[in-house]
Amino acid sequence: MKKFIVSISFFLLMFGVGYGYSADDQAKTLDDKVQGLKKEVMELNRDLFILEEELLFPTSTQVAVFLSTDVGNFFRLDSVELKMDDKVVQNYLYTQQEVEALSRGGVQKLWVGNVKKGKRELVAIFRGPGPNGREYKRGTSFVFEKGSGTKYIELKITDKSQKLQPEFVVREWE
Repeated sequence: MKKFIVSISFFLLMFGVGYGYSADDQAKTLDDKVQGLKKEVMELNRDLFILEEELLFPTSTQVAVFLSTDVGNFFRLDSVELKMDDKVVQNYLYTQQEVEALSRGGVQKLWVGNVKKGKRELVAIFRGPGPNGREYKRGTSFVFEKGSGTKYIELKITDKSQKLQPEFVVREWE
């Protein structure tokens, strides 16, 4: 019986019953509490995501590869295959919306992974319609030294007007 009274008292206290609150005040108070809890849950979720990223991809071993384009006339991206030290780590097939977003200046995080320190080779193979609408497959490689910090690498596809061909450039972000 004592537990029941304590439970009822707690319930009344939570919802403001018996303390001069109207039904509207109770609803507002409850809504405020729910909104506050939602905000706290979202903050906790963000913190957990950040911790998970740090645990899965520590900065001492992390490599992040990004893709950007500046193309239009000589190449339309259909897919990318990414290899790290002769091991395929990512195959990505693009939708029309993704290609349009990239052509408007978007940058895609193509792959994030753990790599041991030392000399590493990244190979990217691009596929899609090239000049004159013919199927085009082109690869580029990049050798880099993985140190103790996070390594950021950008793959960029540009139009090379002089050669009437697309150009595939790889660079490290500092």
